[in-house]
Formats: sequence, C-alpha cells, structure tokens
Amino acid sequence: MRRHTRATGAAAVAIALAPNIHFQLNEVRIHLSAAGGAGDLTITVNAGAGGAYDVVLLTQDMTLVTDIVLLPAQPHDFVVGDVLEIAWANANTRTYGIDVIWSATA
Repeated sequence: MRRHTRATGAAAVAIALAPNIHFQLNEVRIHLSAAGGAGDLTITVNAGAGGAYDVVLLTQDMTLVTDIVLLPAQPHDFVVGDVLEIAWANANTRTYGIDVIWSATA
C-alpha cells in the first residue's frame, strides 16, 4: 500500500523521511506558489550504513521552477536506518507543498 508523507510551509525545507522500516520511494511531488528563486533543492539518500553509501537523487536549481516530479523508473529501495532528505533554503519564502509517496516493503 502506498503512503503519503506531506509537508507544507513558507520557510526553509528540511524534510527527513525515516520510517525505520524497509521501504521504497515511489515518487516525490513538489509545488511552489511562484518560481522559487536562487538556490538548489536536493533530494538525498542518507544511508544508515554510512556516508560512503549516501546518494544524491536530485539537485535542482529552483530559480525558474514551480513544480517538480521525481518519478523513478524503478522504485528506490531503502533499508532500516536509511533517511530520505529533502532540503532547500527557500530564501524567497515561497509557499510549498511536498508529497513523498512511498511503500513499506518486507
């Protein structure tokens, strides 16, 4: 069953999805109230096994962006201890809505 973890606000984005179970990332949807302004948004795997296994899934300059959809060709697998992190300074204080869609796995 797919689950949604949602966040909204108008300040810096600092989201950490850490359900402490095995899971798959299915999709990330981001919408801004207006083009974002300078600065990169990053979506990163912070691996529980250590920094050698950390991976940046997306880096996006937000200057002209109002919508992002990260839709992997195959779901990304996470294990217990892994954290999906979404970060962006949001210096122009755009209102955002972020929907992380994920599924628990065995």
